[in-house]
Amino acid sequence: FKVVALRYFNVAGAGDNSLGDPFALNLIPIVFEEITNNRRPLIFGNDYPTPDGTCVRDYIHVQDLAQGHLATMNFVEQADPIFTTINLGTGHGSSVSEVISEIQNVTGIDFQPEVVARRVGDPAKLVADPAKAKDLLNWQSQLTLTEMVESAWSAFQTK
Repeated sequence: FKVVALRYFNVAGAGDNSLGDPFALNLIPIVFEEITNNRRPLIFGNDYPTPDGTCVRDYIHVQDLAQGHLATMNFVEQADPIFTTINLGTGHGSSVSEVISEIQNVTGIDFQPEVVARRVGDPAKLVADPAKAKDLLNWQSQLTLTEMVESAWSAFQTK
């Protein structure tokens, strides 16, 4: 058998306005929904041991993820029987506060999020190590947080 298990975390952005995911339950579309309905988005905790006190997560653009899947299929076709696990991610995280700031920049909407208590079990930082993807697949993410938010916002506005 030839098997590769891919791990990735917070997929964001849209490859096309018609491909936006209006039902995604991650930070970016949740904030869009809140601010377009004149509600304050929530930040769950601001006392984590991170530079700004909010959780840090690895966000990956859906187009980068698609390229990672294609690179994986090419790798599997050429590989001897294998089983391996590969992380697809940027290798660095963005904090909740950084994502919210980017959303404010992209949308031009000034809003003040509400800080509430931490959610039980939320780790301070969760970031992929994409070194194996670079080594085995010759793949690395290319698109930025700004590009994720811009494409997600564009798709959100057309829903």
